Amino acid sequence: MKYAAFFVPLQHFLIIHSNYNYTIMALTNEKLTIVGAAGMIGSNMAQTALMMGLTTEICLYDVFSPEGVAEEMRQSGFDDVNIVATTDAEEAFKNAKYIISSGGAPRKAGMTREDLLAGNCKIAEELGQNIKKFCPDVKHVVIIFNPADLTGLVTLLYSGLKPGQVTTLAGLDTTRLQSALAKKFGVMQNQITGCATYGGHGEQMAVFGSHVEIAGRKLTDIIGTAEFPAEEWEQMKIDVTKGGAKIIELRGRSSFQSPAYLSVEMIRAAMGGEPFRFPVGTYVKTDKYDHIMMAMKTTMTAEGAKFEVPQGTPDENAKLDQSYEHLCKMRDELVTLNIVPPVSEWSKINPNL
Repeated sequence: MKYAAFFVPLQHFLIIHSNYNYTIMALTNEKLTIVGAAGMIGSNMAQTALMMGLTTEICLYDVFSPEGVAEEMRQSGFDDVNIVATTDAEEAFKNAKYIISSGGAPRKAGMTREDLLAGNCKIAEELGQNIKKFCPDVKHVVIIFNPADLTGLVTLLYSGLKPGQVTTLAGLDTTRLQSALAKKFGVMQNQITGCATYGGHGEQMAVFGSHVEIAGRKLTDIIGTAEFPAEEWEQMKIDVTKGGAKIIELRGRSSFQSPAYLSVEMIRAAMGGEPFRFPVGTYVKTDKYDHIMMAMKTTMTAEGAKFEVPQGTPDENAKLDQSYEHLCKMRDELVTLNIVPPVSEWSKINPNL
């Protein structure tokens, strides 16, 4: 047979095969800008976006030249896309409709995400200002540089965008829990359902296990048995919250492949592709959780991120409250550092808040 059409579930795009070439049908022709593209996360995001066939227009931006990344992507044979590399902010952001940013300082051994607070939030402030100046009609922005809950919040504030247009990477915590459970019970990760972590990204996250099923069995029915003692479950939750530190221990550097892949999945959903499978960090303003960016029970589509407050056991709900309080303390530290004004003045900077 000379021609055949088939669907690739992992990459979610259609490939038409002939004897000589492959044609990728892009989701959009609108510009995607990847910030921090010269780094390991950024270069992996670029390759993933190209492999998924997201768009015909990709701009790689970094204060360090990303031209080497661009050239390698071109040499990989991605020939149905215009790849631009630049160190100029105006060129990078002008006409951008989608942005993913990993453009902060990386976490190193012995550091917590909070250690990056001041420096990376100043970078987030500049990012938000560049968005407002050069691409105020951008459709969606994904922030992944740490501490993502705060850098995302600062970006949203200074960009002037609507809350659902800026999201942060939180799904990585959930996939770490899913992975740990899959390894424990010897099943594929897709057999772990109802898996989620909420609140802050990192050590202060709230791990929800009450909705989890393991190959059709309720996790709550297994915890406390000889198969899965309660102490082992408690240790697993602790290990999941420290999953980033574990990667640094194992690889000698912070995570780059998993955040790259998940963040591109997020922007694909924002482009109208397959909805994102995991929670995302989003701006929350409710009677209980106010003026904060945190992981909620979310849906992510071309309409942006929409959330509802998750409900778990009393202990899980209490953990979510604690995570929120921790995030508020860091947010208030940004006020002390003069990176953001008091919350009461935010609407003067961004009327959407």
